[in-house]
Amino acid sequence: MNKFLSVLILLGGFLYAQEIQYVGTHKCKSCHSSSKKGAQYKVWQKTKHAQAFETLLSDAAKKIATERGLKKAPHEAPECLKCHTVGFGAGGYEVKDEAFYTPAEDDRAGKKAAKRMENLKNVGCEACHGPGEKYKSMRVMKAIFSGDADPADYGLVMPTKETCLKCHNEESPSYKPFDFDSRVKEIAHHFPEGYRTK
Repeated sequence: MNKFLSVLILLGGFLYAQEIQYVGTHKCKSCHSSSKKGAQYKVWQKTKHAQAFETLLSDAAKKIATERGLKKAPHEAPECLKCHTVGFGAGGYEVKDEAFYTPAEDDRAGKKAAKRMENLKNVGCEACHGPGEKYKSMRVMKAIFSGDADPADYGLVMPTKETCLKCHNEESPSYKPFDFDSRVKEIAHHFPEGYRTK
């Protein structure tokens, strides 16, 4: 096999193996806000998931962190961030300094990165449905919805009890026995019955 072909095969394998990227909850908002489609984004905003990061800034969270001997404040501690943000430690949310969130006026890439990171705070859409880079487009979502595409091929996860138990378990300092069937009803955000994409 010649060297050029070998390099192409290696490069292709590398690109295929790269993980799907997290895009942030704001990318879901534009298509999932209308009542006609089920207003999933608006439903999410009313849940505790939408405030998960903010709870890490509370006095109660700081007390728990101290009691547990965490070396960092809750909003910077990996032990907390893995369940209070999207994709922490897996290419999603990262702890950033103030300068990151205040890029120069002409820094478009910096502004885009800051917006993405801000929208990876809390238990957003991708925390349960998987990184959205490949399934975020209307074309892909229509194909998935119509049955012409397999959600798994695009990284779209249909959450199960096991998805929830990654965080709702005894490792959590505020753990209460988790009843999946009743708790999932609290956050239900389905498409209306009979709804079809066009």
